[in-house]
Amino acid sequence: MGTVSQDAINQFKALMDQVEEPLKRTYQTVHQGYQAETLARFLKAREWNVTKAHKMLLDCLNWRVHNEIDNILMKPIVPTDLYRAVRDSHLIGMSGYSREGLPVFAHGVGLSTYDKASVHYYVQSHIQINEYRDRIVLPTASKKYGRPITTGVKVLDMSGLKLSALNQIKMVTLISTIDDLNYPEKTHTYYIVNAPYVFSACWKVVKPLLQERTRKKIQVLSGNGRDELLKIMDYASLPHFCKREGSGSSRHSGYANDNCFSLDHPFHQQLYNYVKQKSLESESSQPIKQGSFHVDLPEPAVEGMEIAKTIESQMHNFEKRNGVSGSLNGLKINDDSDHRTAHCP
Repeated sequence: MGTVSQDAINQFKALMDQVEEPLKRTYQTVHQGYQAETLARFLKAREWNVTKAHKMLLDCLNWRVHNEIDNILMKPIVPTDLYRAVRDSHLIGMSGYSREGLPVFAHGVGLSTYDKASVHYYVQSHIQINEYRDRIVLPTASKKYGRPITTGVKVLDMSGLKLSALNQIKMVTLISTIDDLNYPEKTHTYYIVNAPYVFSACWKVVKPLLQERTRKKIQVLSGNGRDELLKIMDYASLPHFCKREGSGSSRHSGYANDNCFSLDHPFHQQLYNYVKQKSLESESSQPIKQGSFHVDLPEPAVEGMEIAKTIESQMHNFEKRNGVSGSLNGLKINDDSDHRTAHCP
């Protein structure tokens, strides 16, 4: 780390040392003892501008306090069948670790439908995975490897991506905005696999819109990417969709405990059992309440909106050229406590 970078971190730390409760407590939850690495992440997200990074982190801490994010790992999505439906329609999981100790997260981008529950449940589930990663997975890896591990690797499976994916762009943009504002620079490298032609067409126009530091993190691999990924991780840590000889659906695999998207996979079992146990401890063994954990939904950043519109435009053009039809539906945002249905603008 250069002198300029270290100076920026020192200035930033001096500002954060002045933070008082309740922000101080949630700040400790965020950095988990790795304060310099946390400050560096926010600085990177704001091009090493201390003033802007300071505002970003304070906004994040206020968001956490206002939405009680520190308590979100005490709020299981129940009943289990509802959580299983969320897992089956938002395909994400952890398949193992890279040889450097970075957790490997897999995302089934092409086959995630986000159509089995309200938006609030998907947001709650996503934040819970983020928080479990940051409070349990990364600190455990850091202790095991004897050095700070504060980022992970993501493998994005594009198999099944088609025009109907337009239905999910708004949901993906919403989740990405939450991550960009409150969990910046948590991914070391993105590996894109099983990319169909429609992805290639979109990638050509989206790539120039991305910030340079983001572009440098993205690698589009051939086929299911197995050979390239085996250079950085063992076979056991490969996502299930990278283990097959040919490309294909990432939603299912031969064995439930091998499919890292499934609720039956060890990672999701550990996460779900952890949240249920914390809930019982916090509620003094009272029955776990149903209903989603509401989090304020942010307005997408200008950059994110531009990318979403570009993808939508490209996919419409692809539709016209190939004579394929695709429906554009809104997102349901009703739940147990509020039976109104709205559509994302």
